[in-house]
Amino acid sequence: MPTSTAAKRAAFRKLHASGCFVLPNPWDVGSARLLQHLGFQALASTSSGYAWSTGRADNHVTCDDVLAHLTTLSAAVDLPINADFEGGFADAPEGVAANVTRAVATGIAGLSIENSTGDAARPLYDDALAVERIRAARAAIDATGEDVLLVARCEGFLCGERDLAKTTARLVAFADAGADCLYAPGVSTEAEITTLVQAIAPKPLNVLIVQPTMSVAALADLGVRRISVGGALARSAWAGFLNAAREIAEEGTFTAFAGATKGAELNGLFGGK
Repeated sequence: MPTSTAAKRAAFRKLHASGCFVLPNPWDVGSARLLQHLGFQALASTSSGYAWSTGRADNHVTCDDVLAHLTTLSAAVDLPINADFEGGFADAPEGVAANVTRAVATGIAGLSIENSTGDAARPLYDDALAVERIRAARAAIDATGEDVLLVARCEGFLCGERDLAKTTARLVAFADAGADCLYAPGVSTEAEITTLVQAIAPKPLNVLIVQPTMSVAALADLGVRRISVGGALARSAWAGFLNAAREIAEEGTFTAFAGATKGAELNGLFGGK
């Protein structure tokens, strides 16, 4: 019998209570089911990975597209799904709230909201508006009566504003506005991560893997509660595809196929579904 949505949500919240866990990012049903097979306890969608799988660039999919994708992912596995919900697909808090309400109905266990605007000239929302957007998302989730975890993201480091003091202040403000988990993609040093862990405690911090040298053990020692990989798994898959396809197009040879996963292995992995 499939795991109920309520059970997934309860399990997801429990994961955030203590310890450290990895939240890998599938981009379709196959990658989600494979990650479940490998024993991960929860998954997160990836806006970039999903967009690429549909032949589009990151941040070029619609809210309706993402809602359909989240519904499919949530139904495909027995694990909790945290939604990469970009900026909520609206600028105004009331628009964010309306879209968050729709997202909760897809069966997700968690949802993240960014403070990035998508405008290169003004990459981040004004701090007061960013806080109101998180407060609106919190109110929308609460109004549904569902136990969906709210993650608030500060995109400063990804936008070139590597100001730890500003990022810290924003995450603290988002926590006060009702976020359950805080996330500043791009932070990578021990000092940066330790500062954020301590500033938002006891609420959990999500860290994005941005350097291959980072490890679960080291991040756990710093007090990080959860670790995600964003579009890195999708990019790794695309790398294998591109290398093989370019060899065929440019060299007329097929040696890259030697390292391909065997069809029998994949059929075995997916045979139970």
